Amino acid sequence: MSTQNESWGSRVGLVLAMAGNAVGLGNFLRFPVQAIQNGGGSFIIPYLICFLLMGIPLLFVEWSMGRFGGLSGNHSTPFILDTMGKKRIWKYIGVFGIFTNLAVAAYYCYIESWTLAYVWKSLTGVFSGQSSDAVSSMFSDYVSLGTAEPIVFWVICLLLNTWILSRGLSGGVEIAAKVGMPLLIFFGILLAIRGVTLKSGEAGAIFDGTEGLNFLWTPDFSTIWDFKVWLAAAGQIFFTLSVGMGSIQCYASYLSSRDDVALNAMSAGWMNEFVEVVLGAAVIIPISVGYLGIEKVVELTQTGGLGLGFRTLPFLFQQWGPILSVLAGVAWFGLLFFAGITSSLAMGTPVMGFLRDEFGWRRESSAFAFGALVFVLGAPTVMFFNHGVFDEYDYWAGTVSLVLFAMLEIIAFAWIFGIDNGWAEIKRGADMKVPIIFKYLIKYVTPVILIAVFMGSLLSEGGILDKIVNKDIKAQIAAATDPQIIADLSTQLNYVNGSRLLLVLVFVAIAVLVRVAQVKREKFGRIQPNA
Repeated sequence: MSTQNESWGSRVGLVLAMAGNAVGLGNFLRFPVQAIQNGGGSFIIPYLICFLLMGIPLLFVEWSMGRFGGLSGNHSTPFILDTMGKKRIWKYIGVFGIFTNLAVAAYYCYIESWTLAYVWKSLTGVFSGQSSDAVSSMFSDYVSLGTAEPIVFWVICLLLNTWILSRGLSGGVEIAAKVGMPLLIFFGILLAIRGVTLKSGEAGAIFDGTEGLNFLWTPDFSTIWDFKVWLAAAGQIFFTLSVGMGSIQCYASYLSSRDDVALNAMSAGWMNEFVEVVLGAAVIIPISVGYLGIEKVVELTQTGGLGLGFRTLPFLFQQWGPILSVLAGVAWFGLLFFAGITSSLAMGTPVMGFLRDEFGWRRESSAFAFGALVFVLGAPTVMFFNHGVFDEYDYWAGTVSLVLFAMLEIIAFAWIFGIDNGWAEIKRGADMKVPIIFKYLIKYVTPVILIAVFMGSLLSEGGILDKIVNKDIKAQIAAATDPQIIADLSTQLNYVNGSRLLLVLVFVAIAVLVRVAQVKREKFGRIQPNA
């Protein structure tokens, strides 16, 4: 039995930390862009269906799995899954729950550092008087490492994450969530009000802010049966709720048997949906459309949320005057920073839980080990951002790994642990009556949807198999005639393959550590972790 003395200080702190885990950069940068690219208002239909049929069931599953494993003293997914099925394979499937958090944190903390840097740029008036092109090029120069500034802010973010994690759940993560989440929502509401009330002719705007909302939510029903739209909706649900990562199980493993996982899961899930659908949709698009028009915004969304959030909004804020522009910049990038750090903190806890449970490391030592690992694994995403390393991490760790692990864990929960045992675990200590329909969704519907989503991702044009063989890059090389372009693409191919190899090695290394931990358990019993 683990002697970890970690626990949550209050239900409010737990729910805010769980919501902070889910509410991240994707709520404000990714969701509006996904909606526009996939049919506007018609995207919300598959999105909400995926939330009800996959999001909520997976939240129930991951919360109850985490609490069940935690009662046996396990705080990482390899051995949480091991408590649910005694086949050796399950603990190695649980490796995804450590690998994904580590690999995603490696590039996510870099994005997080951009937001901190842009808060500083807003405060110091760097954007004042700059043209649209100049503000846009600042971001390109920033990620190209034209100065030491990106590395400095990246290291600051890593140190801040490490320090908060070293303070523990109630003394670090929970306090950060109690401060960060209210500020995030406050900043979001201020910017949403400004965006929606923007008037044509006011401060240079050419359209009302409501024009952007109408554009965002006007359905294009011709796209609703497109498999890619449903795949995008499912991917957004995974991304936004942080399911399929292992961080929820780790947070929930510190609950007692009397804690209500059903109500807590619903509270955190719906809070995330409010932030994403209501606030996330009411900031970036209304302001951008108000100044640039629909056609220009559609063009900018082809580069994702970064094109609007970092290249465009800082310039548009300058139209509001010297004081309001600073306040808007601090609010926007401060909002993104709090969304980022509450998520990245959740990524550190599974790694720390594993090191403490299985090797007896102190909390501070395991926190600094996580920080060091993120530094080493994240360095290629910083140094070689323009060579596609960042995108490879995001695709394999932030997309494929999530879907694969979610598919396997729900099969383990419903069919190996058994749906009757699982349902009893979900209802244990529940203050709310959980609708019986979710029992059958968890057993039949959600696994089938996840299998379909994964197989579709595997076999579709430009999907996983095409990615593995580098079909797109090889086609570009074959079509190119300029020797310099061919050389650049060949270099990119080397970086892409190198980053994949690194990720595979990390996964294998974690699996080896899980095996070592299992041997130690069999030979010596549980290692007793220090405080």
